[in-house]
Amino acid sequence: MTAPTHPVIGVLALQGDVREHLAALAAAGAAARPVRRPDELAAVEGLVIPGGESTTISKLASLFGMMEPLRERVRSGLPVYGTCAGMILLADKILDPRSGQETIGGIEMIVRRNAFGRQNESFEAAVEVSGVDGGPVEGVFIRAPWVESVGAQTEVLAEHAGHIVAVRQGNALATSFHPELTGDHRMHGLFADMVRAMPVTRSR
Repeated sequence: MTAPTHPVIGVLALQGDVREHLAALAAAGAAARPVRRPDELAAVEGLVIPGGESTTISKLASLFGMMEPLRERVRSGLPVYGTCAGMILLADKILDPRSGQETIGGIEMIVRRNAFGRQNESFEAAVEVSGVDGGPVEGVFIRAPWVESVGAQTEVLAEHAGHIVAVRQGNALATSFHPELTGDHRMHGLFADMVRAMPVTRSR
């Protein structure tokens, strides 16, 4: 059984820019819904982990009993897309984690938190992303991480100022920047296509 034309894609709704991702996914042709509980996670065919505070999201995921279900579904092949804080949460290793900070994992990479600077050093930049047609994607970088290094199975999709800012490993996609804030839905379209290409992964 193949995934539907309008795949059910969740947005982890513990903290961060959830509404913007829901709107971008809907514009990309997905049936988008917030995910806060394990039963809601079990009902989606793909998941976006939004930007926000990676430490806060990590702690809330543990508090609400979501961390292990998230790890299990990602390990089992659930398509997942992390932006900014979501990229940090998908990393197998954080270079400078805060005390008690955990990750979901899923992408063989080492990430540096807040690598592009503080909140007042936020910026926008045109980013050429491999696999995205139509010219550069406008990336919004807000206390953004970058990827220090990747493993052999991880594909680098984009760099900015000499640093890796977009990667993919199998069904896992991650960007340092926030595509949901620009009105350009091509990154969400790429992810929706990844979900469509998969057999249905909804838990029973």
